[in-house]
Amino acid sequence: MATTKRESTRTRPTDLRKNEASRPVRVAAQLRQEVARLIGRDLADPRLEGLTVSNAWISSDLQLAKVFFRIMTTDEGPALEARKKDADKALESASGRLRKAVTARLGLRVAPALRFVYDDGLDARTRIEELLEEVKRERTT
Repeated sequence: MATTKRESTRTRPTDLRKNEASRPVRVAAQLRQEVARLIGRDLADPRLEGLTVSNAWISSDLQLAKVFFRIMTTDEGPALEARKKDADKALESASGRLRKAVTARLGLRVAPALRFVYDDGLDARTRIEELLEEVKRERTT
């Protein structure tokens, strides 16, 4: 008597883990878009001029979100640092309003705590490229 293997319609534990891992990624992408839209349209703070939301990360339990931002400016040195601090203060003061709006817009049960972080990635890449160009020039001379 041969037994046949019956296909189970239940979700396997590995499928659950895969879906659980991808949900924070999807929510983070939506969060980035929504925060960028809210900053661009709803916040009329001059300290946020030239600010772009570059990325977002959210914890697996959707309780904490980090929003990475950049400031599009030609300022350098102390002037850029002052703009970063001003933008950070403006974002922190608007974080409650942003948190409430994002939670409602994304249909989340729990409002994630928003933390704003300046994205230094592009600055570091630009600096590395400058150093590589300098090394090239030194080798050719």
